[in-house]
Amino acid sequence: MFSYSVVGAQLYVGDMIFVMIAFIVLMWLIKLVAWKPITKMMQNRSDKIANDIDSAKDSRTKAAELAQQRQVELDKTREDASVIINTAKQNGQQQRDQIVEDARNEASNLKSSAEKDIEQQRQEALANSRKDVASLSIEIASKIISKQLNEDDQKGLVDSYIEGLGKQK
Repeated sequence: MFSYSVVGAQLYVGDMIFVMIAFIVLMWLIKLVAWKPITKMMQNRSDKIANDIDSAKDSRTKAAELAQQRQVELDKTREDASVIINTAKQNGQQQRDQIVEDARNEASNLKSSAEKDIEQQRQEALANSRKDVASLSIEIASKIISKQLNEDDQKGLVDSYIEGLGKQK
């Protein structure tokens, strides 16, 4: 049955049928044993690669979004810092101006107070000198004239003389 003769270089139909049936059975066994696991493994590998590519795209997209968000936050932080610096400069300028204004007001008040004190002391000095001059002149006049002059008349005379001196200055 499995033999063939080389004499006529012909193949026997029985051998051909047996080889074909053996080939079909072998292919069916390979399909059951090897083909399904290999295709399943290849499909799993293909799915994993596709998932990895999708995951990488998602990661790249998320990274780009985070970079954009950080850039926006950095720009906002720079703007906030600039606003804070400008506000601090303005506050410093206002405080400096206020301090200078307060110092000028205080100097003006001290000057005004000093002028009032000087004027008051001058008035007191003039009043004291009037009294002294009036007393002295009454004393001198009474000694010279040897008679007692009226004190009110003498004070009026001295006051008019001192006012004349004050106007000259």
